[in-house]
Amino acid sequence: MTDTTQHSLSNSTIVNQALALTIPQDLGGLRLDVALQRLLPDHSRSRLQAWIKDGLVTVGGQASTSKTKVWGGEQVLVQVQTKPEQHAFTAENIPLDIVFEDEHILVINKPAGMVVHPAAGNWSGTLLNALLFHAPALKDVPRAGIVHRLDKDTSGLLVVARTLAAQTNLVRQLQARTVKREYRAIVWGQIWRNGMIDQPIGRDPRSRTKMAINRGGKPAITRYEMLERFSVQTYMRCNLETGRTHQIRVHMQHLKAPIVGDPIYGFRGIVPIRAMTQTLRDTVSQFNRQALHAIKLGFLHPATNEFVEWQIELADDMKALLEAMRHEDPRNDEYDFELSFGGLQTEPYLADEDYEDDEDDAEFDDNDDLELEDEE
Repeated sequence: MTDTTQHSLSNSTIVNQALALTIPQDLGGLRLDVALQRLLPDHSRSRLQAWIKDGLVTVGGQASTSKTKVWGGEQVLVQVQTKPEQHAFTAENIPLDIVFEDEHILVINKPAGMVVHPAAGNWSGTLLNALLFHAPALKDVPRAGIVHRLDKDTSGLLVVARTLAAQTNLVRQLQARTVKREYRAIVWGQIWRNGMIDQPIGRDPRSRTKMAINRGGKPAITRYEMLERFSVQTYMRCNLETGRTHQIRVHMQHLKAPIVGDPIYGFRGIVPIRAMTQTLRDTVSQFNRQALHAIKLGFLHPATNEFVEWQIELADDMKALLEAMRHEDPRNDEYDFELSFGGLQTEPYLADEDYEDDEDDAEFDDNDDLELEDEE
């Protein structure tokens, strides 16, 4: 510790979450931001400059700029702002749609728009924050009992363990591929037969926030079944044999039938405007997420070893989209319309979000903290 640091510590006190400092004489002649960086080495210079710019630093009771010179003896008050990630594991009173609960597990119907686990860009308002409020004892379980995830904008079922033993059991079931997960998806194009996609998934080499078919990735298998076929869209059932990050979304893109509303794995110019009525155009334009819903979940109960299963209703916004599709007038053959998907896009055709934390069923290794192993 330098003499300057010792001096700064001996001349500072915490006052109402603010740090009161006296500028030492040996820092006289320096810019305010440089002097503060010497006195507060735990904070970066850019962070200190931002605080100064936001009026969170005063010198002698007056706002200053980063370039203000200090000469020693000035009284400086710094309103210290904690990093948002420091509050990532804070309980928040956020309503939960609990489908089932006992002393071992929670089954949650997650709404679209909710992030499961805190990460860059989403340090609060997550399912984890809500779980800590609902069941404070989860603070003693790694990741508050979360064993798999859904993307922020994917709705539906996921299970949370309430004890370490239950969490370990469920993680092993996920790794053994014995957890049954069924999704419903609305995709662009007409699917004419049921099938299976067996294509490995890994990070997209061109974008770290995206996944892609990658020969060096992990094995990924999705079985799909056509439920209803419309003029330009298909309503599908998807079952996961694996659960890689964004698995269904990437596999549907590979099938050249990307999920309606998907801002990351769609194709450029995919919306076939001419083949839709105005009503359906309006409904699609207002649908602001990927049309993907985790509708069914089943596994061996970690305490009883009995197979348990839950199925919920389709999300309301997907119901509305389906109804608009069902009332669609048959397309006019005079258009001689052919649904063309073109080439893969390299950028999302809607506003790109921070998907660092997102999607659909991330499983965690026993020795893995936040690294996504499996998802979708």
